[in-house]
Amino acid sequence: MATVSGYVEKIKYRNEENGYSILNVSADGLDYVLVGTFPYISEGDFIEATGRDVEHPVYGDQIQVESYELKAPEDTASMERYLGSGAIRGVGTALAARIVRRFKADTFRIIEEEPERLAEVKGISEKMARAISEQMESKKEMRQAMMFLQDYGISMSLALKIYNEYGPRMYGIIKENPYRLADDIQGVGFKMADEIAQKAGIFTDSDFRIRSGIYYTLLQSVANGHTYLPQEELLASASELLHVDPSVMEKHLTDLQMEKKIVVKVNEEKVPESEADRSSGISETAVSESAPALQETDPEWMQYMGNGASETAGSAPVSRHVYASQYYYTELNTARMLHDLNLRGSEPEAEIRKKLEKICEEEKIEPDELQIRAVIEAVNSGLLIITGGPGTGKTTTINTIIRYFEQEEMEILLAAPTGRAAKRMTEATGYEARTIHRLLELTGVPSDDKDTSGMHFERNEENPLDADAIIIDEMSMVDIYLMHALLRAVNPGTRLILVGDTNQLPSVGPGNVLRDLIASKAFNVVQLTRIFRQAAESDIIVNAHKINDGERIPLGKRSKDFLFIRREQPDAIISAMLTLVREKLPNYVHADMFDIQIMTPMRKGALGVERLNTILQSFLNPQDPSKPEKEVGGTIYRVGDKVMQIKNNYQIEWETRNRYGIPIDSGAGVFNGDIGIIREINTFAEELTVEFDEGKMVDYSFKQLEELELAYAITIHKSQGSEYPAVVIPVYSGPRMLMTRNLIYTAVTRARACVCLVGIPEMLQAMVDNEVEQRRYTGLKIRIQEVMRSEL
Repeated sequence: MATVSGYVEKIKYRNEENGYSILNVSADGLDYVLVGTFPYISEGDFIEATGRDVEHPVYGDQIQVESYELKAPEDTASMERYLGSGAIRGVGTALAARIVRRFKADTFRIIEEEPERLAEVKGISEKMARAISEQMESKKEMRQAMMFLQDYGISMSLALKIYNEYGPRMYGIIKENPYRLADDIQGVGFKMADEIAQKAGIFTDSDFRIRSGIYYTLLQSVANGHTYLPQEELLASASELLHVDPSVMEKHLTDLQMEKKIVVKVNEEKVPESEADRSSGISETAVSESAPALQETDPEWMQYMGNGASETAGSAPVSRHVYASQYYYTELNTARMLHDLNLRGSEPEAEIRKKLEKICEEEKIEPDELQIRAVIEAVNSGLLIITGGPGTGKTTTINTIIRYFEQEEMEILLAAPTGRAAKRMTEATGYEARTIHRLLELTGVPSDDKDTSGMHFERNEENPLDADAIIIDEMSMVDIYLMHALLRAVNPGTRLILVGDTNQLPSVGPGNVLRDLIASKAFNVVQLTRIFRQAAESDIIVNAHKINDGERIPLGKRSKDFLFIRREQPDAIISAMLTLVREKLPNYVHADMFDIQIMTPMRKGALGVERLNTILQSFLNPQDPSKPEKEVGGTIYRVGDKVMQIKNNYQIEWETRNRYGIPIDSGAGVFNGDIGIIREINTFAEELTVEFDEGKMVDYSFKQLEELELAYAITIHKSQGSEYPAVVIPVYSGPRMLMTRNLIYTAVTRARACVCLVGIPEMLQAMVDNEVEQRRYTGLKIRIQEVMRSEL
């Protein structure tokens, strides 16, 4: 560790948002470069800093500062230097010299205690004197605040956010209710607030702590796809977090309702839980009266209650569903908008069939009756859902609907949740498809609208999509927030056609939208079931349906597109997968090695994503002097690596470039699951460039690399909506909750030309037999049914 005491000669770089700075400091006749977070430092300040000596590959020796203290200048030369450094707006070198010459060692006391006396100096008016004093005072307050917050273990960058949010009020907040920080400050969660509270001497049974812990538990459940939690489960989880008895916490739910942070709905079960889990992910329920406190805090909801609760009154068990308010109202508003779109047309079926017959003859299409029914319903439905497994003709049906609407001179828009899914849709239809985010014109401007989690869509109810029909594919991937954003941009009268496979894994984000829409029985649904002749020749499709039906897979059968290679040990499985990816499959499926995707159920373990990626990187993109690399958090990122974005970033900018490197298009947003290749690592600029689908080039600062991970192997969950020429799947023992039927079904259906499973045959059959699905608590089905009843 090194300690430096000296004057800040120059601030070479400063990030005003988080205070990260690079400083030139002069001490004992030597010059030093200090790097760290300095939110309130100015040129001319005297700093005493302690940190680690590091060597930057471009900028040379630096000190990475871990702690520092600013000291007030004590001698007249230092005072003059500070005032003339630019730290005080309006005071230059000459004026600083006159001030210090007039007041000498008493200069700083005069500025702070008798600022009016500054007017004694030539060139300073009374107004300017007050301004100088105010600047000195504000800097002093900020310094004191930063030092105060450091005592609570708060980093400089976070301390700056807290000070900017609260100002002098922060002292009272930290000492009385530091849990407010979790609500108000981005980057502060309950656990950090709890650590601050402990240092502030807040008791573990504090009302503030218990309410904050309950709310935190509720928000954390979103990561598992829930939009609410049953009250008993919520309180049990919060009790484990807080080490407080659940009975003590019940009264705090009423307080949270009064604060409008949560909504509690009272439900009565109508069907066995096991049946509901399979059909829609939640128990099928009807709503009875809400608690009195809720009636007071949620009057808008009451007009939608109706008398539906009486339908299931009796001895059925009652459960309370607890929502964070934003999720409840997102579900409710989604249900309202779905209801408004659910209009019925009046074109005679005979006329539709006549036009359709002509189209089928021209396009040489031979639809079955269900596909014909889907077209008829698309013409006469404001909202239509088309569902079916692989090979059942969903794409042909979409194409036929498009041709019909084109003949009617209708404006059509196509979209899918991911770039890969949109690309597939474009290739299958010959019609441009975009991601839903691009369709809604996502911008990098943050929004206060919690329904979109900080992102801002230009398309909404005030600027709706200009179309007669909108077709969305891969609906199983659409979460409740994206669905809500889409519906806001669709005018009643526009046909909305939703296409998807309910047996795929549900969305990464909260909700179970496609299943809930179908389970509500409120909309027209056409389920395609026939496997067409050409599809029936593919063992991928045949076996996918066998998996979905729980049937045994004939692994000994010779197949051109569904292969099983028996290996017993993890390292032998990895060796076989490497041979497939590097040598066997590229020529077999006529694809690049990096287009072939290894998918595994797990992140941890001998065949988890983390271990596989380290091994695969060393073989598929080994270290080379010609390939720059950067290590962050134990992961090496190397030019040529295959990487995946692992969180939605709505503000990050991308651009596409022509062959001369000139930008031809640009936009914002890279999303969870997007895969690309590292094209450049610039250690001088501390940036890494990734090329994603459609040639989108994105520059990441080294500090943003936590948003990327290697993608030679990915989890099956991350493969949703994608299609690959070939997929390779290790089949080995793992946690029962992960080794499930819908997981292996999703993996197999991601392959276009070939599926290769490597491992233990008995484990594949165990997955097929395992119908367990992680239950999702979602209420969209109930909200839809309630809204529909209220309109009767």
